[in-house]
Amino acid sequence: MTCYDRRDLGLLLLRLGTGGVLAAHGAQKLFGWFGGHGLEGTGQFMESVGYAPGKASATAAGLAEAGGGALLALGLATPAAGAAAAGAMAGASAVHMPNGFFAQEGGYEHAAILGLAAAGLAVTGPGRLSLDHALGHVFDRGWMVPAALGVAAAATAVVVGARNRRVRAKAEGEQEVLFEE
Repeated sequence: MTCYDRRDLGLLLLRLGTGGVLAAHGAQKLFGWFGGHGLEGTGQFMESVGYAPGKASATAAGLAEAGGGALLALGLATPAAGAAAAGAMAGASAVHMPNGFFAQEGGYEHAAILGLAAAGLAVTGPGRLSLDHALGHVFDRGWMVPAALGVAAAATAVVVGARNRRVRAKAEGEQEVLFEE
């Protein structure tokens, strides 16, 4: 096995694992599969953690995860797929950030590693064992990497920034009990 064969096999495994997990999480949000709550339940949750409107936020997150994950697994439109999934995971990380890093404490560990893997795949490309390669990389051009990551970063900054402002405003409006009776 040559170095290129090993790299292509490694990228395939990374794409299948990362993409599969992302696609499953997106399907939970969109369809209620795998024990998920579907758009209604996920929308209510999104609203409760500051993403508004909740149902639209759930739809956007579900599409970025399911669509981005499926495309990553296939190795198709890899820059856009990786960027979309990384953006969704940045949004998820923002929710879990107050709980620290480790997932066992409700932290952002899981979302962060999925986002980093997706961004890494967007940058490195899918390898030869992919639909992008089979199609002559028409959806995987060099210029698409910074464009996709830039658009995803800007959109994520706007969405997460608005969410953080809503969370701060809600926290400032809640007064703590000064004296217990």
